[in-house]
Amino acid sequence: MRVLVVNAGSSTLKLSVVGDDGAIAAAHTIEAWDGGAAPIQAFVDATDAGRIDAVGHRVVHGGTRFTEPTPIDDRVVGEIDALTPLAPLHQPRALAGIRAARSAVPSLEQFACFDTAFHATLTPAASTYALPAAWRDRWPLRRFGFHGLSHAYASRRTGELAGRPLTELSIISCHLGAGASLCAIDAGRSVDTTMGFTPLDGLVMATRSGSVDPGLITWLIAQEGLSAAEVNNGLEQHSGLFGLCGTADMREVIARRARGDADATLAFDVYTHSLRRSIGAMSAALARVDALVFTGGVGEHAAAVRAACGLALDDAANAATTSDGEIGAGGGTPRAFVVTAREDAEIAAQVRSRSSRSR
Repeated sequence: MRVLVVNAGSSTLKLSVVGDDGAIAAAHTIEAWDGGAAPIQAFVDATDAGRIDAVGHRVVHGGTRFTEPTPIDDRVVGEIDALTPLAPLHQPRALAGIRAARSAVPSLEQFACFDTAFHATLTPAASTYALPAAWRDRWPLRRFGFHGLSHAYASRRTGELAGRPLTELSIISCHLGAGASLCAIDAGRSVDTTMGFTPLDGLVMATRSGSVDPGLITWLIAQEGLSAAEVNNGLEQHSGLFGLCGTADMREVIARRARGDADATLAFDVYTHSLRRSIGAMSAALARVDALVFTGGVGEHAAAVRAACGLALDDAANAATTSDGEIGAGGGTPRAFVVTAREDAEIAAQVRSRSSRSR
């Protein structure tokens, strides 16, 4: 079964056709996508795209309603749209991708696959904020978690690389990209994660602050007169690595650090301190840690970041590995792996699990 995977980003549209074995039969990225259906139609019509049996869409937020891959109809589109206030930057683009694909290939089954769904297994102890009951009753104030499609694939692939069933493993998955989050995974189920109600929480990221004292935010608004919009913009767009040293690119941070740049050194140290601290927190959520896996652009390519996590690594393997492979020192616990991020493969697998074409 071949699945067209539609991943609509903030400005780009990534399309791929994924086969049963996870191999990509065709792929194309449209830069500066305007939301129209024509690029999808052109890709589907292209000779290298070949036969397509179903369509899978990455949707960032499923709220509490969507906890599994869901067949798309007009009602589902409306319910996804209703979640836009919880993900105002991401949800409209996913909806544009859904509408464009439904227009381009209306005869195909289409499914929404949600980044939040993997974390639906969080217990109330892990997902509940200690906020006034009246607030929690009125609004969906809880830890949702994100990057679930990436964490799900990375953990399953780690089991394959380790030669052990996923059901026997406790894993910490480190998705480190422009956005970054960790997930504690026990027997394939998310039990804790660093992102919360929004993707701002948790680790220091490229331009996002990660966790900060809530009192700092209220102080900026009440005492210094910043508007909520100004604070949000600062936390989302001008914090993280960018706020610390003027670049959001970890490659540049590492290069400048090697030249003795003080701001880049501080940025690297703050980033890796946040990462180590959060790995410790995820470890506490598990009875044991069998493996730790790095994925995402930084996770796959920044050996210096991996080396700073305090793990027992094989230095040569860590320096050389940028795709699926083990980087831990022989006999070390936990074992350490690098896995290429494959949200497309995870989406395709979820679509196959639900599509009538696969039965």
